[in-house]
Amino acid sequence: MEVKIYSTQICPWCVKAKDYLKSKKITYKEYDVGEDDKARKEMIDKSGQMGVPVLDIGGRIIVGFNQAAIDEALASGK
Repeated sequence: MEVKIYSTQICPWCVKAKDYLKSKKITYKEYDVGEDDKARKEMIDKSGQMGVPVLDIGGRIIVGFNQAAIDEALASGK
């Protein structure tokens, strides 16, 4: 299952989301939407949001650090 996280370097909730994924030994691909215009457009197209973090877990979009939603998406993708 592919996990993507759209984040910026100055976002504390992005750090929490990445740390949480690491604690669960989940590998992910990170996109810095502060630097990468293509990734920013992709994130907005997927989520309709400009806020970060946005997680794409197997096609399920989660806006913000929502631990319960992340757990549910990870469990449903296994």
